Amino acid sequence: MASKKPNKLAFLSMPAPASYVAGLGRGASGFTTRSDIGPAREGPSAEVIAEAQARRGEDVEIDPDQFQDPDNEYGLFAGTTYEQDDEEADKIYESIDDAMDSRRRARREAAEQAALAKHRAERPKIQQQFADLKRGLTAVTDEEWENIPEVGNLTRKKRKREERSYAVPDSVIVGDRSKSEYENALDSGGFETPADSGALTNFVEIGQARDKILSLKLDQVSLTVTTSGTSTSVDPKGYLTSLDSVIIKSDAEIGDIKRARMLFDSLVKSNPKHAPGWIAAACLEEHAGRMVAARKIIKQGCEQCSKSEDVWLEAARLHNNEDAKIILANAVQHVGQSVKIWLKAAELEHDVKAKKRVLRKALEHIPNSVRLWKETVNLEDSASDARILLARAVEVIPLSVELWLALARLETPEKAKAVLNKARKAVPTSHEIWIAAGRLLEQEASLPSKTLEQRNKELEVVDKTIEAAVRELRRHQVLLTRDQWLKEAEKCETEGSPRTCEAIVKATIAMDIEEEDRLDTWVSDAESAEARSMYGSARAILAYALKVYPDKRSLWRKAAELEKAHGTRESLNAILSRAVVHCPQAEVLWLMAAKEKWLAGDVPGAREVLERAFVANPESEQIWLAAVKLEAENGEYGVARELLIRARTVADTERIWMKSAVFEHQQGQMETALDTLATALKKFPKFAKLYMIQGQIHQAAGNITAARASLAAGVKAVPKEPVLWILASRLEEADGRSIKSRSLLEKARLVNPANEQLWAEAVGVEERSGGGAQAKAMLSRALQECPSSGLLWSIALWAEPRASRKTKSVDALRKTKDSPLVVCTVARVLWADRNIERARDWFGRATATDPDLGDIWAWWLKFERQHGTEEQREVVRTKAVVAEPHHSPVWQSIAKDVKNVGKSTRDILEMVADAIN
Repeated sequence: MASKKPNKLAFLSMPAPASYVAGLGRGASGFTTRSDIGPAREGPSAEVIAEAQARRGEDVEIDPDQFQDPDNEYGLFAGTTYEQDDEEADKIYESIDDAMDSRRRARREAAEQAALAKHRAERPKIQQQFADLKRGLTAVTDEEWENIPEVGNLTRKKRKREERSYAVPDSVIVGDRSKSEYENALDSGGFETPADSGALTNFVEIGQARDKILSLKLDQVSLTVTTSGTSTSVDPKGYLTSLDSVIIKSDAEIGDIKRARMLFDSLVKSNPKHAPGWIAAACLEEHAGRMVAARKIIKQGCEQCSKSEDVWLEAARLHNNEDAKIILANAVQHVGQSVKIWLKAAELEHDVKAKKRVLRKALEHIPNSVRLWKETVNLEDSASDARILLARAVEVIPLSVELWLALARLETPEKAKAVLNKARKAVPTSHEIWIAAGRLLEQEASLPSKTLEQRNKELEVVDKTIEAAVRELRRHQVLLTRDQWLKEAEKCETEGSPRTCEAIVKATIAMDIEEEDRLDTWVSDAESAEARSMYGSARAILAYALKVYPDKRSLWRKAAELEKAHGTRESLNAILSRAVVHCPQAEVLWLMAAKEKWLAGDVPGAREVLERAFVANPESEQIWLAAVKLEAENGEYGVARELLIRARTVADTERIWMKSAVFEHQQGQMETALDTLATALKKFPKFAKLYMIQGQIHQAAGNITAARASLAAGVKAVPKEPVLWILASRLEEADGRSIKSRSLLEKARLVNPANEQLWAEAVGVEERSGGGAQAKAMLSRALQECPSSGLLWSIALWAEPRASRKTKSVDALRKTKDSPLVVCTVARVLWADRNIERARDWFGRATATDPDLGDIWAWWLKFERQHGTEEQREVVRTKAVVAEPHHSPVWQSIAKDVKNVGKSTRDILEMVADAIN
């Protein structure tokens, strides 16, 4: 019975539809597999696919860029018309691009070419290395080509040997069979064995082998070679000692040497005119300890490559002194123009006369070698002989700048000028000759017999000479860059010609700089020169900048700081005198000038400077206060009081009123000080320091109530000033009211959140009241609110147990970004651990980070008192005096104490070091 189920595979026997394309539905049309490579059929074309999609009723996808003009802009401006304005804009942009590209094209391309040439010289291509060998192959005949030896196996891979089978002769088989047979009967000779029937020992061959081994050992330990170079003599006493120094090579090294020997042997046979191959082969034998073989190889190299100076020099190196002389004598017969060979020959001579004789013979062969002339001149003892040689040398080689300059140095000043003039005409493109002329003029002007007027005139000639040099070099197309000129200036400064250095800077510092960038560039140049300890160059750069920008206060201040750090007091005073003339409104310059006069002990001069400053700046607070300080430091208290009264009338600033009150307090006039403060508070009720001084005066007098009232008024008037809150808290703590002190600090922290000073004071209050646990809890809260506070981390670090301080130090330094307070605390931790040198380094780092913190200087001095020498303590004192610190809690409390008025920084430092704990 036939099955009624439909056949699912019936479609396979049906013809394909007219529009059917195999693989089109899954996107696999038109691809080929690896098996189809070759006669693979192409996929359906775009027209076929479009026709099939049209039959199916599908929409044909249109490419949006199909009809797009590639030169036409589209997108935002797709609907606009390309007009004449657009064309002009495109031309402008193209011209700008061309100009930007061509600004430094020549310099850029030259730098690229130089870099490429340097790279090619250092790492040439394999093709370039073997170019000469390839060209040499054109002369190889077929016979020579057939005679080239086969290269051995250098791959270090074991090759499978082909096993061959051979037919064994019948005689061998019969002989082998007879070996296993035994004779049962004696021969007719009985037990006598003939002498020639057995194997005899050849003692002659054994002796020859022994002699050969001994000769090889003697070659390896050879110490001296006779003049003929063919026989070897050995020191019998040092023979055993020398055997100990023989390097025993491993099997791998011996194998490497054998393979290298085969390679070099093949190289010199295939290309016997290749000098480096002979040298390498000889060096290999030298490394293997076979000096005789090395000399033999290099001798063959000299015969094959007689025009190569390197082969002759290598041969001389491999032989002793006497043989080397003979070799070099032969060398000059073949390469007489080689400077290296003549110099090596002169070097082998131990007698000065012999050296001179060799060099003069060399000059006969190579008269235009600058190096030979220089070596010859250096051997001369007398200046006159050297001068004669150099005169002849510049005649032979007129383009050598070195020889001209050497001759000028040996001549008298007048003749040196003539020599330099000749040199300038012979080599008009040399800047070294112009600079030497400038240095010669400066040297003449510095003679002690010259008057000041003559010296100044001749130094002006130096400037004109360098200016003429720049013009002439530019005319001859010699364009040195600005950086190159500055390097020449620094070189002149190093060699003791400061005026020539200054002249070069004047003539070239403005080259290749746009006007808007000049000031910043010059300041940067001066700073970099100062960093390289080229103070003369930095001074000259700033001097030129000040001529161009005489009204720049920052430039004058930088020049004054340079003179203060690296100049003399006279040069600093000269700079400051010019500065106040050009910038009369710059208070800082007036104050620096007055201070320098005062430090030099010239009090009348300081007064004169301040009087001129009053005329230029009548309402300047700083100048008034400087005048008051000058008079007070010199004991003129009446004059200082009068100046303060005038200052309050003319300037009338809160700082002048404060200084007036402080001055009266220092003089013991308490009532006058309080009256001054009362008047000042009416004028300036928001100035916090007035409340502080008023409270301190009342507290010193024992009037706690009045002090509390003053500080309370200050806290109310200026609630954002944390020092007022701290003083009020300390007043309550001193009065025995710790609870009140805590409440004030709590209130202060609400008004001034995240203030490290208030948190540190709160921790201190808890510590002083004996609550260690409360202090630790308070410190934890403080670090949560101020996680990067150096003050709080230093307290936390010192509060840690000794074992965990180092770990805590790392966290503190990372969180505070190397705060100077934390660095100082780390130094104290190292001090406590008896790590003296590291502690000293860390104290130095702390003071370098912020030199204004006086407590750090005091800690360092205290450390040096215990572990340092007097010289080290003096270094700390000197650095502190230069830094002039003004801040830190203990430092300010001692420096501003009325008892310490008028004391120097050195005295304050000693007192703080005694008080700090």
